[in-house]
Amino acid sequence: MKGTSSRFFSIGLVSAWYSSNIGVLLLNKYLLSNYGFKYPIFLTMCHMTACSLLSYIAIAWMKMVPMQTIRSRQQFFKISALSLVFCVSVVFGNISLRFLPVSFNQAIGATTPFFTAVFAYLMTLKREAWMTYVTLVPVVTGVVIASGGEPSFHLFGFIMCVAATAARALKSVLQGILLSSEGEKLNSMNLLLYMAPIAVVFLLPATLIMEENVVGIALALARDDIKIIWYLLFNSALAYFVNLTNFLVTKHTSALTLQVCNSSGSFAFYG
Repeated sequence: MKGTSSRFFSIGLVSAWYSSNIGVLLLNKYLLSNYGFKYPIFLTMCHMTACSLLSYIAIAWMKMVPMQTIRSRQQFFKISALSLVFCVSVVFGNISLRFLPVSFNQAIGATTPFFTAVFAYLMTLKREAWMTYVTLVPVVTGVVIASGGEPSFHLFGFIMCVAATAARALKSVLQGILLSSEGEKLNSMNLLLYMAPIAVVFLLPATLIMEENVVGIALALARDDIKIIWYLLFNSALAYFVNLTNFLVTKHTSALTLQVCNSSGSFAFYG
């Protein structure tokens, strides 16, 4: 009975993550393409700012979970590394889109479970069933073949995309360690509380360098159409739920399961 309840709970978590992810993707697509707000790094910084504020409200004010403190300098460095890897995946992913078509970018992103399995073994010595590794071989082989025949192939863009994919996998493994390690376990809300502000610090210079005068442009858009403010607020709040369920899925399943779900759904959200 307990096993059945746990299975339904995991299915519910994955469903909630899928649903909220689809919502953010559709709104991101609308803002970045249809609406013409072409500033994905700034948008991600808005998401992380919302995650910081909403996590603090949920923990400190609403008392949804107990507030956990960072126990050691080592744990702080691990959280900072998670934030940095997350930012690398976002920035490198957006750089790659300048040189590669979206379809090819997504094909490379399908190798994320392969990188996740490799990093999980290297960092935790966790081995999956041999059949799991066998099923990843055709995916990697297909990407190698597609790369050779891709007419729009660009070496620098390809390197950036592979680096972003590897960073996304490494992020999943790192968050799995922080969520499950007995010595320094954090619950999902507290991990998001500490990770998000550090991510904002890392994303701010990338935004200022790569998306010049984005704040002034956003304010000018708001003066012309106040709806952009509501779009950004709702999008950022929904991103908090995506990140929270992302951490919960990792905690209750595994980093590899998360990335297999991500690849099978062809989701390009930054998580």
